[in-house]
Amino acid sequence: MLHDFFDIISREEFESLLLSFAPTSIEIKSISDAYGLVLGEDIFSPEDLPPANRSCMDGYAVHARDVFGATEGNPAYLEQCAQLRVDEAPDFTLKHGDCAAIPTGGTLPDGADAVVMVEHTQELGSGTIEVRKSSTPGEHTMLKGEDAAKGENIYKAGHTVRFQDVGLLAALGIGSVKAHIKPRVGIISTGDELVEIEVPPRAGTIRDVNSHTLRCLVSKAGGIPANYGIVRDDLNKLKTTLAKAIAENDLVLLSGGSSVGMRDLTVRAIESMEDSEILAHGVAISPGKPTILGKVGSKPVLGLPGQVTSVQVVMLSIVMPFIRHLMGQKDSFACLDRPILLAELERNTPSRQGREDYVRVILKQRKGKIPLAEPVYGKSGLLRTMIKADGLMIIPADMEGSYAGEQIQVWLI
Repeated sequence: MLHDFFDIISREEFESLLLSFAPTSIEIKSISDAYGLVLGEDIFSPEDLPPANRSCMDGYAVHARDVFGATEGNPAYLEQCAQLRVDEAPDFTLKHGDCAAIPTGGTLPDGADAVVMVEHTQELGSGTIEVRKSSTPGEHTMLKGEDAAKGENIYKAGHTVRFQDVGLLAALGIGSVKAHIKPRVGIISTGDELVEIEVPPRAGTIRDVNSHTLRCLVSKAGGIPANYGIVRDDLNKLKTTLAKAIAENDLVLLSGGSSVGMRDLTVRAIESMEDSEILAHGVAISPGKPTILGKVGSKPVLGLPGQVTSVQVVMLSIVMPFIRHLMGQKDSFACLDRPILLAELERNTPSRQGREDYVRVILKQRKGKIPLAEPVYGKSGLLRTMIKADGLMIIPADMEGSYAGEQIQVWLI
């Protein structure tokens, strides 16, 4: 069936269709390989961390009430009863009026509820310690289970593992986790006009830019990219390459061939696959309207615009969050991990109501004020608007633009 018109749907409707695809399978991964992956199960702490009350400083373990109100002019005096090692588990209870020398990380004896830093003390001889600073219960201590209590749900399924999370898992003796595997993403560039980057272009040809930028953005989102080269405007060749990419990947991206016209082979290639369906042919965003969503079996296929700026905006706004969804990330389209900066819009910026506009902006720093955001205009076939831009301003579909002087959120890219 030939598609000679767009059937445009909103970005929200497009996202809803994307969210209907199931995340990748779950495997057991060593924590050495878990960074950036998304957990496929809840994780509960197998023990208390710290396993006992510990000192945060070199100093003396004390009863806080014994040194309450102590100052340089009115010090408190305690008797040292022990010199603790960092690897020692004290087997005594600290009495009132006594203190115990303790190193950073050392375990507090029973009865001690604070640590006085060694800088605020003075040894007077015969075991007497002068304390020149008041202390409060819990001061300079790490309490048992303060990082994690035994049985506590420390991470929920759908959480993306960060470097600090790897540290906590290691501290708890958790050497492996169940996590979603990284989705494999096939990339196909289409068009008679495309040539490889090492080929000098002639009239009517351009170098293949999109397969290289898509590869970068897929990797940044957490996917594993695989390039399938340039496919000319030949339906049979495209069908063969598409079938191979679908068989070997969890998601396939076709760049080019998604605009209306005689050369629109993407839809026909998708529809030629067994158990296939076109779910959307057009999304109400700019740039990036001619974006196709299809599925073959249970696998998604996205036909992306051929224009270099359009495809990059679609990747940033739709495809990268979708890859994170396939990795199991909860609320991936909420884009809570986007770096956002508040800025002041430099001039009036119109928009067409009914579509979501992604306006490229340059940020101009100002001393003592939030930056000025200058819109960057240009054709979607030019790279310069994305090259010059520091970020994107998103104008919602229900607005007709934004006015100069407004405070806006700039998504840094």
